[in-house]
Amino acid sequence: MKNVFYSFLFTLLLIPVFSFAYNDTIPLNRRVFHDNIIKEQQRADKIDGKVDGFIKISNVDEINLQVTDAIFRKVNNLRNNIEKNPALPTNNDKIRSLRLVESLVRNFNASWKSHKLPPALAPVLVDNFTSILKANARGESMAPYIDQVPYEVGMINSEIFKDNIGYKESRKYLFLKYSNLHPDKILSSIGPYIDEPFADELVLVAYHQSPSQIYSYAQAANSPQGKLIKRNPDNRIKTIVQLSTRKDALFYFPFLDDLISGKQTIESISKYVGTDSTKYDSVGYYKLLVRTEIDYYNRLLHKDTPVAMLGVNGLTDMLQRRAIQHFVTPINDLHEISNPAIRFKALNPLDAQDLYYMLVLGENEIFTSSYKNAFDYMIKRMGTIPHGDSLLMSVNFDHFKKFIKMAAGYNKLDTFLRTMRGTSEILMKAFVANLETAPLLEDGSPSLEDAVDVADSYGSIRNPVLLRSMLKYVSDNEQRCAQNGSSRGQKIYNLLKMIFLSGDSTNHIDLSKEIGIPPVYTVDYAKLADDTGRIIEQVFFYGDKDGKESFASYMQSFQNPDWKIIPNPNKQWVEIKSVKGKPVLIFANLPLDNETDKDAAAQTALIDYLDTSNLRPTIVIHRGHSYHLQYTIKQLPESAKIIMLGSCGGYNNLAKILDYAPEAHIISTKQIGARDVNKPIIEAINNTLRAGKNIDWRDMWNNLEVLFTKAGRDKKDLFDDYIPPHKNLGALFIKAYSKTGSSL
Repeated sequence: MKNVFYSFLFTLLLIPVFSFAYNDTIPLNRRVFHDNIIKEQQRADKIDGKVDGFIKISNVDEINLQVTDAIFRKVNNLRNNIEKNPALPTNNDKIRSLRLVESLVRNFNASWKSHKLPPALAPVLVDNFTSILKANARGESMAPYIDQVPYEVGMINSEIFKDNIGYKESRKYLFLKYSNLHPDKILSSIGPYIDEPFADELVLVAYHQSPSQIYSYAQAANSPQGKLIKRNPDNRIKTIVQLSTRKDALFYFPFLDDLISGKQTIESISKYVGTDSTKYDSVGYYKLLVRTEIDYYNRLLHKDTPVAMLGVNGLTDMLQRRAIQHFVTPINDLHEISNPAIRFKALNPLDAQDLYYMLVLGENEIFTSSYKNAFDYMIKRMGTIPHGDSLLMSVNFDHFKKFIKMAAGYNKLDTFLRTMRGTSEILMKAFVANLETAPLLEDGSPSLEDAVDVADSYGSIRNPVLLRSMLKYVSDNEQRCAQNGSSRGQKIYNLLKMIFLSGDSTNHIDLSKEIGIPPVYTVDYAKLADDTGRIIEQVFFYGDKDGKESFASYMQSFQNPDWKIIPNPNKQWVEIKSVKGKPVLIFANLPLDNETDKDAAAQTALIDYLDTSNLRPTIVIHRGHSYHLQYTIKQLPESAKIIMLGSCGGYNNLAKILDYAPEAHIISTKQIGARDVNKPIIEAINNTLRAGKNIDWRDMWNNLEVLFTKAGRDKKDLFDDYIPPHKNLGALFIKAYSKTGSSL
């Protein structure tokens, strides 16, 4: 019945799209402006990869219908009303209004594609535009209407109605909204508003977000921001102004709370930071950061938030950067050294607490071999009879859920749990508990990171007893949330339970049927092919040494009669066509010099070419280090159905990927992508598609496992670090949550 309802409603929504006909009341000289609007509507229709009169932006049917309704029916109503509106008596009046409507749809398309506007806001955007259009015709200010909507909507509509009398006031409202969303950007944007009554208060908001930004602008004492900061009477701001005269001030910011309270002094910290006569003590400074993190986190548990703990250059940020710089990177760089005494020499001065923070904060950078050996070092530093519960208590259980998730992912969880003195059950219960009480993100929505960590951990655990225990804890929490009336918690735990149970084929659970997400184990060939039957792939390369070597290795896969390589005349990308079998078109940008951003320019040029040629990639491959991944994610096409990464980079990247490409099946690895592993996986995908077959991840992964087992232990270990889509439980949870998120 539900599908019938959606089908009927979908038909009703699309009637205005195709039924709008010109009549004798519309002069020929205005029809071109209607055509321009229709062209923008058609571009919106194409963005999701299918030209079908339906805009699909998510896995939630209701949202897709609302967006389609806004861009087609509501926009067509606007066109009709402009023609009939007596308040627009002249031809020029109507043309100006039609151009505004064209700008509305064009800006929606551009903002959606550049990820500047959540496309689900389309109904709000169009409704707000309609209200402003009417107010503008009456000569009224748009400011009250801009104040009512989210920042992204207000920005688009305020720029469309730039000539409105309320434009200046609207910009003030938008700055306040922007400051609320991005407190770390307050000072960089506050210039035009320094004399406003709210300016001094916003300096304190900026301080609480990131004290270091106060320092940066305080250094420019004669700038408008510098004068604004200098005049602030707050003692905390005055302390930063004093620090701004020091060239090494950023080293002191993690301890700002202690400096203000007198618990630490410049002199007590400088013996580690270094002075004109002493050198920087990297180990001593890192250990001071660890001790301060433990102290600050204890305060945080008692509802006393140290301002210097969070934000850029805050304590946790500095601790993470120093852990990676001084310890993770050195042992990673020596990964080819077989002698552990040489490779892990940097870890010798660290105690168990130091190593604990190095592991959890180095999640996105640490290699598998680095993690496993550093974990063993940590266990040894705990004494002849290690007690894991004592270690966790000593760090106030800071980041303990991340620690458990990583230990599970690297097959070290059983080892750690054996060090617990009869408290391992309590620990795992705490790991699974209270997922519904996650902290809020900047946009006001609850974080899913802890729930995703639980899902990923379950997917990594091999101990059947521990798996049964985790499943029981999830079920117990589901019942607890039901009894307490927490619908959000009940649904989180229900989704986790369904995902966990689906991993056992004897349970006969079909996640597509139960939750409504796309098929987990397979991808239909038809879903990947465009309207002409072609499958389009896009590969992102970067112009550093590793990227150039990866590109050369990648291209070797196509030096056979099955493929044809066509260089781009502008020498920015190559096109690779299948010669045998079904049509597969692969576009890969050249790894041009990254120091001058030529690789970025090549990627942009290729994306523009694909867009103008109506080539919608359904397969995207990222080839490059994890620090390049953010640039690939920002350019992901919504049409992507399969995405292959190097290191996923953790929950935040995973959530962004699925936000941009909600139906994507994601292949990721726990460490950097290995060419000897990437190549067989990519070839398996391409050969399956050339044969016109559906992709079945279970069969493909079983065959690859046989291949890598024969290839030797080293390659098999690398392959084992790759996570196929059907085992990427964190991604499955995010998809499932997104599908039912409107009711959570």
